[in-house]
Amino acid sequence: MERLTTQGWQRRAEWPLTVAAVAFLVSYSVEVLVPGLPAGVRLALRAVDLLTWAMFVVDYVARVLLAPRRRSFVLRHLLDLLVVVLPLLRPLRLLRLLVLLRYLDRGAIRTLQGRVAAYVVLATVLVLYSGTLAGLDAERDAPGSTITTFGTALWWALTTITTVGYGDVYPVTTQGRVVAGVLMVAGVALLGAVTATLSSALVARVAGSPPETPQAAATTELEAEVARLTALLDRHGIAADGHTPDEPRG
Repeated sequence: MERLTTQGWQRRAEWPLTVAAVAFLVSYSVEVLVPGLPAGVRLALRAVDLLTWAMFVVDYVARVLLAPRRRSFVLRHLLDLLVVVLPLLRPLRLLRLLVLLRYLDRGAIRTLQGRVAAYVVLATVLVLYSGTLAGLDAERDAPGSTITTFGTALWWALTTITTVGYGDVYPVTTQGRVVAGVLMVAGVALLGAVTATLSSALVARVAGSPPETPQAAATTELEAEVARLTALLDRHGIAADGHTPDEPRG
């Protein structure tokens, strides 16, 4: 029997974790955006949250156990560890949805720049939305909070992730400030990725102009020479067939 590797486990766990992330997205959105839910509905949503968390814990533990160098794996995947250890980072589970980009039609994204751009756009949307939910969840009921509606939370998350920070709304809770810190770090990383992608695309477009081949250069030079000879003949009143305008033909 073939020994299971880290890569083999990841391939097997890819779709279950993606489905878990979608389920978490729905349950977390309903939990935050629909206040005053019945106790039974809230209990069901918490059960979905607990189940998805358990799946991510199992995935992380399995990858650690299958890794050839476990300590090195843990150090290189600290964010994964924080996601399963710290409850306030649970919105980061939604980044698992980035795996859906692998199943897009390859013909629709032909270039590396296109794939990177797609990843950046989807990652930005996911981070922005999850940050909005997390900020609203942390701040809505806090005394003196200005982040009490989804629209305000979205505006705050947008100004935070772009590192603009107008200061008109800001978190007052510890959890809200941690969410803000994560958004700032993610914003710097995503803006750097956007800048690098645009620069790479511009360089590729400039460098992508095909150099002129020797055959093309010779053809261009011959056409220019013919044009010069034609102009010279016209100035001397000689037609292209060697006759002067007044000389009878035939």
